[in-house]
Amino acid sequence: MHPNHRRVALIAHDGKKNEMVLLAREFRGLLGQCTLCATGTTGSRLQAEVGLDVECLLSGPMGGDLQIGARLAVGQIDVVIFLRDPMTPQPHEPDINALVRASDVHDVPCATNVSTARLLLRQMASQLAAAGSDQP
Repeated sequence: MHPNHRRVALIAHDGKKNEMVLLAREFRGLLGQCTLCATGTTGSRLQAEVGLDVECLLSGPMGGDLQIGARLAVGQIDVVIFLRDPMTPQPHEPDINALVRASDVHDVPCATNVSTARLLLRQMASQLAAAGSDQP
Protein backbone atom coordinates (compact mmCIF):
# COMPACT_ATOMS: atom_id res chain seq x y z
CA MET A 1 0.00 0.00 0.00
CA HIS A 2 1.24 3.49 -0.83
CA PRO A 3 2.32 5.31 2.34
CA ASN A 4 -0.05 8.21 1.63
CA HIS A 5 -3.06 5.97 1.01
CA ARG A 6 -5.45 6.12 3.94
CA ARG A 7 -8.00 3.61 5.18
CA VAL A 8 -10.83 5.60 6.68
CA ALA A 9 -13.75 4.40 8.81
CA LEU A 10 -16.90 6.54 8.74
CA ILE A 11 -19.60 6.29 11.40
CA ALA A 12 -22.48 8.62 12.21
CA HIS A 13 -25.27 8.35 14.72
CA ASP A 14 -28.77 8.85 13.31
CA GLY A 15 -28.86 12.51 14.35
CA LYS A 16 -25.55 13.14 12.57
CA LYS A 17 -25.99 11.24 9.30
CA ASN A 18 -26.98 14.37 7.34
CA GLU A 19 -23.85 16.11 8.62
CA MET A 20 -21.73 13.13 7.52
CA VAL A 21 -23.21 13.31 4.03
CA LEU A 22 -22.43 17.05 3.83
CA LEU A 23 -18.89 16.47 5.14
CA ALA A 24 -18.32 13.68 2.61
CA ARG A 25 -19.54 15.92 -0.22
CA GLU A 26 -17.15 18.64 0.91
CA PHE A 27 -14.21 16.21 0.92
CA ARG A 28 -15.39 13.90 -1.86
CA GLY A 29 -12.18 14.27 -3.86
CA LEU A 30 -10.02 13.25 -0.92
CA LEU A 31 -12.31 10.49 0.33
CA GLY A 32 -12.52 9.08 -3.19
CA GLN A 33 -8.77 8.41 -2.99
CA CYS A 34 -9.12 6.50 0.29
CA THR A 35 -10.27 3.00 1.12
CA LEU A 36 -13.52 3.55 2.98
CA CYS A 37 -15.58 1.43 5.31
CA ALA A 38 -18.63 2.53 7.24
CA THR A 39 -21.38 1.25 9.43
CA GLY A 40 -24.50 0.14 7.56
CA THR A 41 -26.84 3.06 6.97
CA THR A 42 -24.06 5.64 6.96
CA GLY A 43 -22.20 3.72 4.27
CA SER A 44 -25.34 3.21 2.19
CA ARG A 45 -26.11 6.91 2.28
CA LEU A 46 -22.54 7.84 1.34
CA GLN A 47 -22.75 5.50 -1.65
CA ALA A 48 -26.16 6.72 -2.79
CA GLU A 49 -25.91 10.44 -2.02
CA VAL A 50 -22.20 11.17 -2.52
CA GLY A 51 -21.19 8.44 -4.96
CA LEU A 52 -18.34 7.11 -2.83
CA ASP A 53 -17.12 3.51 -2.96
CA VAL A 54 -17.72 2.36 0.62
CA GLU A 55 -17.57 -1.08 2.18
CA CYS A 56 -20.71 -1.25 4.30
CA LEU A 57 -20.40 -3.17 7.55
CA LEU A 58 -23.16 -3.92 10.04
CA SER A 59 -25.11 -1.05 11.56
CA GLY A 60 -23.61 0.27 14.81
CA PRO A 61 -26.16 -1.29 17.17
CA MET A 62 -25.81 -4.63 15.35
CA GLY A 63 -22.02 -4.75 15.78
CA GLY A 64 -20.64 -2.39 13.14
CA ASP A 65 -18.76 -0.33 15.72
CA LEU A 66 -17.14 -3.54 16.97
CA GLN A 67 -16.21 -4.59 13.43
CA ILE A 68 -14.45 -1.28 12.88
CA GLY A 69 -12.79 -1.53 16.31
CA ALA A 70 -11.44 -4.98 15.42
CA ARG A 71 -9.97 -3.70 12.14
CA LEU A 72 -8.48 -0.74 13.94
CA ALA A 73 -6.85 -3.03 16.52
CA VAL A 74 -5.03 -5.04 13.83
CA GLY A 75 -3.80 -2.00 11.88
CA GLN A 76 -6.37 -2.00 9.07
CA ILE A 77 -7.80 1.48 9.83
CA ASP A 78 -5.74 4.68 9.69
CA VAL A 79 -8.41 7.28 10.51
CA VAL A 80 -11.81 7.19 12.19
CA ILE A 81 -14.49 9.80 11.66
CA PHE A 82 -17.24 9.08 14.15
CA LEU A 83 -19.89 11.79 14.27
CA ARG A 84 -21.45 11.11 17.64
CA ASP A 85 -24.74 12.50 18.89
CA PRO A 86 -23.99 13.36 22.53
CA MET A 87 -27.58 14.44 23.19
CA THR A 88 -29.26 11.13 22.36
CA PRO A 89 -28.78 8.00 24.47
CA GLN A 90 -27.36 5.11 22.45
CA PRO A 91 -28.32 1.52 23.30
CA HIS A 92 -24.86 0.31 22.26
CA GLU A 93 -22.88 2.88 24.29
CA PRO A 94 -20.34 0.26 25.50
CA ASP A 95 -19.46 -0.54 21.86
CA ILE A 96 -19.04 3.17 21.11
CA ASN A 97 -16.77 3.64 24.11
CA ALA A 98 -14.75 0.56 23.10
CA LEU A 99 -14.18 1.96 19.61
CA VAL A 100 -13.05 5.35 20.88
CA ARG A 101 -10.83 3.64 23.45
CA ALA A 102 -9.30 1.42 20.74
CA SER A 103 -8.48 4.57 18.75
CA ASP A 104 -6.64 5.93 21.78
CA VAL A 105 -4.87 2.66 22.58
CA HIS A 106 -3.64 2.21 18.99
CA ASP A 107 -2.94 5.93 18.42
CA VAL A 108 -5.36 6.23 15.49
CA PRO A 109 -6.79 9.70 14.84
CA CYS A 110 -10.50 9.78 15.73
CA ALA A 111 -12.68 12.81 14.99
CA THR A 112 -15.97 12.82 16.88
CA ASN A 113 -17.44 16.07 15.57
CA VAL A 114 -17.54 17.94 12.26
CA SER A 115 -14.99 20.60 13.24
CA THR A 116 -12.37 18.04 14.20
CA ALA A 117 -13.19 15.91 11.15
CA ARG A 118 -12.58 18.93 8.89
CA LEU A 119 -9.21 19.59 10.54
CA LEU A 120 -8.20 15.96 10.11
CA LEU A 121 -9.37 15.75 6.50
CA ARG A 122 -7.66 19.05 5.60
CA GLN A 123 -4.41 17.70 7.07
CA MET A 124 -4.78 14.50 5.06
CA ALA A 125 -5.39 16.52 1.89
CA SER A 126 -2.34 18.66 2.62
CA GLN A 127 -0.15 15.56 3.12
CA LEU A 128 -1.45 14.05 -0.11
CA ALA A 129 -0.76 17.27 -2.03
CA ALA A 130 2.76 17.49 -0.59
CA ALA A 131 3.46 13.87 -1.52
CA GLY A 132 2.20 14.55 -5.05
CA SER A 133 4.55 17.52 -5.46
CA ASP A 134 7.51 15.30 -4.53
CA GLN A 135 6.94 13.07 -7.55
CA PRO A 136 8.70 13.76 -10.88
